[in-house]
Amino acid sequence: MAGAIASGWASFAAMLLAGLVLMFGLPHVFDLFGLLQMTVFVAMAVLALSQGFIWGYGGIMSFGQSAFFGLGGYTYAVAVMNLGDSTGAVALAIALPAAFAALLGYFMFYGRISDAYVGVVTLTVTVILFNVFNSTAGDWYTIGNAPLGGFNGMPSVPPLNIPGHPDEPLDPGQLWYAAMGSLILVYVLLRGVLASRFGRVVVAIRENETRAMLLGYDPRLYKLLTFTLGGGIAGLAGCLFTNWGSFISPTAFSLAQSAQIIIFVLVGGLGTLLGPILGAVAIQYMVTLIGAQQKVDGNLIVGVVLIGFVLLVPQGVVPVVRNVLQRLFVRTPRGGTAPVASEARP
Repeated sequence: MAGAIASGWASFAAMLLAGLVLMFGLPHVFDLFGLLQMTVFVAMAVLALSQGFIWGYGGIMSFGQSAFFGLGGYTYAVAVMNLGDSTGAVALAIALPAAFAALLGYFMFYGRISDAYVGVVTLTVTVILFNVFNSTAGDWYTIGNAPLGGFNGMPSVPPLNIPGHPDEPLDPGQLWYAAMGSLILVYVLLRGVLASRFGRVVVAIRENETRAMLLGYDPRLYKLLTFTLGGGIAGLAGCLFTNWGSFISPTAFSLAQSAQIIIFVLVGGLGTLLGPILGAVAIQYMVTLIGAQQKVDGNLIVGVVLIGFVLLVPQGVVPVVRNVLQRLFVRTPRGGTAPVASEARP
């Protein structure tokens, strides 16, 4: 047990150090365009973490993380255009999707909807939001000073600014630090949650909901809180994405976006936090390369990758690599068993 705890802390420290090295090192490696590309990769990584947490640890298969992602982006755009200061807009971009996730989750979990129907409901909500925001073209569809723009989206969204100083917007280099810092903070938050009593109960419910209920825990409440936290993190990702392009449109709610989030997690590895991050960066990088040419459809390639991983590497990259390393470097005592890894995996 002591060895497993020490290993968990060592992996956490290594991940934190790697994140800080990338945060401060990449601006010296990439030019401005490359740094902007890395910024959108990081925003997608935050989104993937939200899906990886609720699915991999909470056992909640949601097809609707893009709903909270899009809500976060639109909330930031509307709020910053009306408030003139991004400080409150960022808080609203996290709070509103979290509140919407809490409301939706309440009806799903306390209504005792089965796992399969949770996926159907979240997917349906995403489709509804896509159609609602896609139908807001016209001058009368405004919230305060912010026109929603319909299928054209909302361009020229003001960027993040120094907190309390709306006249000091962040430049692209500073936006990178804000995005990467957000990713590190979300990772640290989720590692802390999983290492806490709450996180252990969430994992126990995923493993055997009936047994956890017999031990006196309310699975509905823990699932609701997990789903709410995932919604807030997805909203933060939407805020970062909107800042990256100074633009948000109904495509943030699209079915392609919803499917891509799931692919991030499957490729990287379900039941880990590092896996969704690596999966998001790898898939986004691949989509960017494919988008630079017009010969092959990007969605087709992503679909082929998904099928390949489901058939050949169903665990995902990170769990497979971790298992190989454990076999190579972790010796099992004769007549005993190898120590069980902590649930708060990297």
